[in-house]
Amino acid sequence: MTDNGAHAPEAAKQDGEDVVETAPPSGAAAAETEKREKEAEAQSRDKQAEAQSGGQAVDVEALAKESAEFRDRWLRALAEMENLRRRTEREVADARTYGIASFARDMVGVADNMRRALAAVPPALRESAEAGIKSLIEGVELTDRELAKALEKHGVRRLEAQGQKFDPHVHQAMFEVEDPSVPAGTVVQVVQDGYTIGERVLRPALVGVAKGGPKAANGPANDNPDVQAGGKPEQDEASAPATGK
Repeated sequence: MTDNGAHAPEAAKQDGEDVVETAPPSGAAAAETEKREKEAEAQSRDKQAEAQSGGQAVDVEALAKESAEFRDRWLRALAEMENLRRRTEREVADARTYGIASFARDMVGVADNMRRALAAVPPALRESAEAGIKSLIEGVELTDRELAKALEKHGVRRLEAQGQKFDPHVHQAMFEVEDPSVPAGTVVQVVQDGYTIGERVLRPALVGVAKGGPKAANGPANDNPDVQAGGKPEQDEASAPATGK
């Protein structure tokens, strides 16, 4: 009994200490703590908002710069594709028009030989020739006309040089002829017909040019009424006449 009574005040003392340690803070202290927590929370929100605001501004500026770069690249690529398209169209058109230049040059040589064969038969001999010879001559003439049509179909046309003013771009002067009856610089004789293919000279016409006559009203094409024999027209390499012919 005595021991139990002795321990009772000690237990009560310990219980009292526990009560003091776990007692809630007073009202003023609680209010102060809550105020500090709110201030800290507000400051934290302000800092976070500032950080987010600054980050968004940097991102917008970077995106604007990137957008400008992509737009510039896109415009450059668009321009390059348009140039490529036009260049390809031009190359395809040139290939279609001038791809047969070498073949056409050979064929006009064949046409020359056919006309030379026809010119070798004088009209009197034609009239007195037998029916078979006349048929042969007519066949050669028909073939010559068909060949000319086939060449024109593919853009190859014969130049009309006789009586024209000398043009160094399409004519090649072989000699000069004294002829006061026509203006100086006029083509008075065609040695070999010239041809064009598309807008280029396939083969220049070999011509004889008059001199000694009155000066042409507009002046000769080469600004020189006395054309020097052997003058050659300027041509592209692709349509230059073959040498040795």
